[in-house]
Amino acid sequence: MTTPKAKLAGLVLIAALCAGFTLGLTAPAWGDEDELRPPIDFLKMIQDAESIERGVAAYKRGDYATALREFRTLAEQGVAEAQFKLGGMYEKGQRRFRRLPERRRLAPASGRVRSLGGVPQDYAEAARWYRKAAEQGDARAQKDLGHMYFDGRGVPQDYAEAARWYRKAAEQGDARAQYSLGAMYNMGQGVLRDYAEAARWYRKAAEQGDTNSQYNLGFMYRKGRGVPQDYVRAYAWYDLAASSFPPGKGFDRAVKYRDLVAAKMTPAQIAEAQKLARK
Repeated sequence: MTTPKAKLAGLVLIAALCAGFTLGLTAPAWGDEDELRPPIDFLKMIQDAESIERGVAAYKRGDYATALREFRTLAEQGVAEAQFKLGGMYEKGQRRFRRLPERRRLAPASGRVRSLGGVPQDYAEAARWYRKAAEQGDARAQKDLGHMYFDGRGVPQDYAEAARWYRKAAEQGDARAQYSLGAMYNMGQGVLRDYAEAARWYRKAAEQGDTNSQYNLGFMYRKGRGVPQDYVRAYAWYDLAASSFPPGKGFDRAVKYRDLVAAKMTPAQIAEAQKLARK
């Protein structure tokens, strides 16, 4: 029967063997000390991952005090995943309270509830932790730091900085960052207005299923903005957006403009567009 320690040791050994093959850890030639890589602490990596899992589980059940403790410990050690999650807690202001029984309630000036842990909403702290993770290349933190700069939450509003962080995340394939960067090119916020660039980033996000990008790309093909005017592609993107939007204004607009485009198309073109949307 395999004990937990033996299982953990096996995981470390496998990770070490894999790293040895994939990272090319061969002995350097004499005089090449600068090429030596620092040793990889696989046990620490596994322990960090387990701590993150405990924090996530605590967060999901509303135990914000435990989640905060797990995330903060690792965040202060420089673990990007924990820094990102800690930033998220500060952005949302996640605390849990318990209402005190009537006989034990504090004076009104002191409040009528007792905090069970977590963090107050603090955009400056959120931005600080997002930045630490973003500077380590975490795409989600880069995107969220871009949001903070765009909205001026916790940092001075700065569209150029927002675009810079969106771009870093977008180049890593983050669909929401790609959409946001496309929108900035479309509006000329923080970057020079460039409809072709807007369409390019919308397309990258749309192909990942981002509904707003699908709708906006439909608009650009309908108007011939940044791309050649093409009703077939406009219909296809509007149709995809309509199939993804929940009932409401977004869905209604997508259907409205899809049908307006359809009125200018032949039956053969509509069939082609529907086929394109199903790919």
